Amino acid sequence: MKEITDKIKNLINFAMPRLLSMQETEIASKQSPDDWSKKEILGHLIDSAANNHQKIVRACYHAAESFPTYSQTDWVKVQHYNDLDWSDLLDLWQAYNRHLCAVIERLPQEALTAPVNIGKDSPVTLAFVVTDYPRHLEHHLKDLLK
Repeated sequence: MKEITDKIKNLINFAMPRLLSMQETEIASKQSPDDWSKKEILGHLIDSAANNHQKIVRACYHAAESFPTYSQTDWVKVQHYNDLDWSDLLDLWQAYNRHLCAVIERLPQEALTAPVNIGKDSPVTLAFVVTDYPRHLEHHLKDLLK
């Protein structure tokens, strides 16, 4: 698990200086009404951390198999990320991911085989969820940092 949390921490450390230097016009603009702004992409990453946090903790006591699916578009729309303060969003994103790292580093080995619902036909293992999280984070950070 240390390799996974190191990857997450490295992504945060790499992205934060660049994210902090972005201007409001850059982070709030959209190419079309249906596209997400950079604020909304960061909001999605906060939502992803929140949803994965729930899945990880619930899997440890075998309550993640029936966890509700995550409707990312609805979550971003309901929370109006484009109206929120960028520095507050950055603080929340960074803190939530550091907390996730602390949780992941302390996962009991036996929990890694627990089933987790991610909206597929059948559940995946907690090990898959934890391993896939940095990949998802990196994917969206590329969009944020371009």
